[in-house]
Amino acid sequence: MPAIEVTNLQKTFQSKRKAAGLNASLRSLFKPEYNTVEAVRGLSFEMVSGELLGFIGPNGAGKSTTIKILTGILHPSGGDAKVLGYTPWKERQKLAYQIGTVFGQRPQLWYHLPAIDTLTLFGKIYELDDAFVKKRIGFLSEAFELGELLETPVRKLSLGQRMRCEVAASLLHQPKLLLLDEPSIGLDVVAKQSLRDTIREMSKLENVGVLLTSHDAGDLEALCHRVIIINHGQIVYRDKVSNLKRKFLTHKLVEVRYAEEVPPGFTLEGMETLKTGRYGVKLRFDTLKTGADAVLPRLSAAGTLVDITISDPPLEEVIALIYERANGEENG
Repeated sequence: MPAIEVTNLQKTFQSKRKAAGLNASLRSLFKPEYNTVEAVRGLSFEMVSGELLGFIGPNGAGKSTTIKILTGILHPSGGDAKVLGYTPWKERQKLAYQIGTVFGQRPQLWYHLPAIDTLTLFGKIYELDDAFVKKRIGFLSEAFELGELLETPVRKLSLGQRMRCEVAASLLHQPKLLLLDEPSIGLDVVAKQSLRDTIREMSKLENVGVLLTSHDAGDLEALCHRVIIINHGQIVYRDKVSNLKRKFLTHKLVEVRYAEEVPPGFTLEGMETLKTGRYGVKLRFDTLKTGADAVLPRLSAAGTLVDITISDPPLEEVIALIYERANGEENG
């Protein structure tokens, strides 16, 4: 049985049309007009048990709406979905005992209390034995390197520390499936990597399936074996992450800050200069033509490095490239 099975899923919303002018505003009080927004348009996909599946797209693509339907928070306008054999919006309570969820912008931990208090409360909500809860908290504390963080009021934790506690809380009842909606949003590079490493290890250790929505292509490379990209509520690409990397994630962005002023017309072999400042420069290189191991020596040779960041291009650019190639193949 698939962990998730989605068939022709649809979700539309009605939004009140804003009236322009006083007369139109008065008329709208008695006879309002609405716009129909198609957040999800005919999605169909499957996810096998224990799989790490990336479900990504730009802001407004329909990712969060789909997650909310799969958890039973929203009812779809059409189509069908099964999560671990349950229909989410009809059997939400039963499903809740089998899944864990993390919404990056909607914390579940009590803000003014230590995280351990929320975990203890969750143990009661999930009707778990006290001895099991104590042992499970100890295990999760070690796995996520929480230590004294569990005894610290959540309001005093950094964002990265809080997100580690959030994911740990979602795993307290040993769910079979973890749905993560933008868990790394707002995190710095170190915090992101720490969170990714822990999620990957927990998935391997307990065979927990992970459906990950993200706006960060780096999350895919670190965690997922397969990826589904959606835009405007529709699937525009689905394949293995290795194939996505080979076809579309071949460019890297490099931002460098030097101790000395950057000379006019700054260029480096095998790299494209996108922007220069007094001490900083932004470049791009193609990993198929220039190996990452060759980049650092060239940057170092150009001056004294103060800071350097290497990142993937924005996901919007990746999706635009997918569209461009798909249209080219159709016209060809």
